[in-house]
Parts: sequence; C-alpha cells; structure tokens
Amino acid sequence: MTRQVWDTLLQEVRKTHEAHVDLRSFCAFPTDIIPQDVAPFHIPAADLFTSENDLADAKQPALWNALRLASPHARWRETYKDTDIGDDFMSRFGCYCIIGDGGAFSSRQMWAWMVYMPAELPYPFHEHPGEEIYLVIAGSATFHAHGKPARTCAPGDTVFHAANQPHATDTHSRPLLALVLWRNGFDSPPVLTPTETT
Repeated sequence: MTRQVWDTLLQEVRKTHEAHVDLRSFCAFPTDIIPQDVAPFHIPAADLFTSENDLADAKQPALWNALRLASPHARWRETYKDTDIGDDFMSRFGCYCIIGDGGAFSSRQMWAWMVYMPAELPYPFHEHPGEEIYLVIAGSATFHAHGKPARTCAPGDTVFHAANQPHATDTHSRPLLALVLWRNGFDSPPVLTPTETT
C-alpha cells in the first residue's frame, strides 16, 4: 500500500513536470528512477501540513493530495538541525524528499522535494551547489536572491536559483506549498549563508 502511495505521487510529479514549460526547460524528467525504501521520520511541521486549510488554490490539486497522502510515510527532513536557525523554524518548516536521498526513488539526473511553509515564517538566506527551481503549488511567498529583486509568487509561478546563489523565502499571511527540483550538486546539502554576506 505504501509503495502505491509513492508511485501515485511520482506519477503526479511527472505530470506536473511535463505540463510546465519552466520545469521542462530546467531539466528532463529522469530516466534512471529506481524505487527505494523510505525510513519514515515525523516532525511537528508534518502535522501542520496535513491540517493546513489554506491551500485550496492549488493549480495541481492531484499533486497536493498525493503529497498529503505520502506525508505519513515520508522521511521529513531536519536540514538545519544543530544550527542557530531557531526553534520556531525547526518546528514549522516542512520538507521531505520524493526523488533523491531519503526519498522513495533514487536518481542521479534530478532530485525532487516538497516544501511546506506555514504563514508568517521566514526561511533565511541559504545556498547550495545544486541548481534549483521552485514551482508554487499553492499559497504564496516572497522569494529573495542575491542579484535579483524580491518577487512574490502565486500558484503556477516558478523561481530559479543558480548554483551557490544565496536565496531566502518569506511567507506572510498565507502558507506556501512548493515542488522543488534540483539538477547537479546532489552531494552537498543546503547551508545557511553567513550573515555578513546577506
């Protein structure tokens, strides 16, 4: 049953990728996908995500539903554990991998995550070698990146981050649900950008 949940989610990620020109331009959908076991890990943000009632504007409702159904089986991430990011962020920021390390599928061509941020949550500047594209599935957020003006995005919008480009995200009165894809740089996780460079 769990594998069926993940297979359905992969199908919805593939459909979303094929339907959005920005995602297709970012990278081809991987051809080397292999199912792998997931060791579920629960964090408080998982409960916030499954109980969130302000994501009804999703342009991909089937993807949103598949992400929700996979939530209990996912290995929710604690990327910034043991940093000075703060307890509020650690208790409210939600992310789990779909394709990649800790996800239900492996690939060396593309990695994919879901990101959930409740309302009024700042995600401070961070960076990573992997090139990245966000697709807003539901909600809204303001995206910041070095060398670019701040941009507030709605469902269907995408945001590209270059390799090692410091970037940040803020939610305001609404939450954010996003599909995040990486190409390259898979072996180096995100790190917080030193404050003197932000």
